[in-house]
Amino acid sequence: MGQAMPVSYVRVTGVERITPRTARVTFTGDALPRLMEDRPDQQMKLCLPREGRSVAEGLLPEQDAEDTYGMRWYEAFLAIPEARRPWMRGFTVRSYDRELNAMTVDFVLHGDGGPASRWGGAARPGDVLGMVGPSSLYARPLPEAQRMLLAGDETALPAIATVLEALPSTTSAVVYAEIADAGEEVELPAAAGGAEVRWVHRGRGGSLVAAVRGAGADLDGVDAAWVAGEASAVRALRRHLVGERGLPKGAVEFSGYWRRALTQDDAPTEEDLAWAAERAADAS
Repeated sequence: MGQAMPVSYVRVTGVERITPRTARVTFTGDALPRLMEDRPDQQMKLCLPREGRSVAEGLLPEQDAEDTYGMRWYEAFLAIPEARRPWMRGFTVRSYDRELNAMTVDFVLHGDGGPASRWGGAARPGDVLGMVGPSSLYARPLPEAQRMLLAGDETALPAIATVLEALPSTTSAVVYAEIADAGEEVELPAAAGGAEVRWVHRGRGGSLVAAVRGAGADLDGVDAAWVAGEASAVRALRRHLVGERGLPKGAVEFSGYWRRALTQDDAPTEEDLAWAAERAADAS
């Protein structure tokens, strides 16, 4: 694949409700064989149609081969009149079957009427979406560890599953996952080095941050962490792991997938910008 941020189209071939609040959608697309990589946590953005519209091929701006990070493309995307400009939301590739050219993506159906929940709950074979990415430009290596903590909410479960599949046999894992209730528990892959899963149910008053903070000896031996989900929870957990658990900053990979009371269309807050700068500093 080239260095420019790839833009393509994908078509739905199947939809499965894997939990009451999660729809697993299978896509195919002509560009997938050259875009999909054999690595965990492949992030991309899907362009979802406005109500009453579709994302027909040819709607999105053309790629510029020299537009490495897609900034010029994004400016052209924003120039599409709002009434027909697709919504853009971030997702993780749950899996890709190269033989079948089939990519699966899990949609969390929050019931909030948001574009991703609305589309995922109504997806049908033949529906077409635009896709931006994934790109190795944004790939981040997993921290090396003997015992790794993976922590996140339901939006992070697809990525957690891919990380578990990618861990070497020398690394064991403990997973803390916040979900609505027991009905949202899914079977996660067994890491080669072994994995223990702790489900945290919001319906019973549980929270990911409180569960990890109160984990005590359950996290003994953890020497690296991967944390993703709601941004403020991710920040709180990173502070805890670095400040109280003593993990080096470079041993904690973190990503805020969504922001409470804000959408991906809202401008970044000052705290968002500060954390982005700190993440960039850590990476360098």
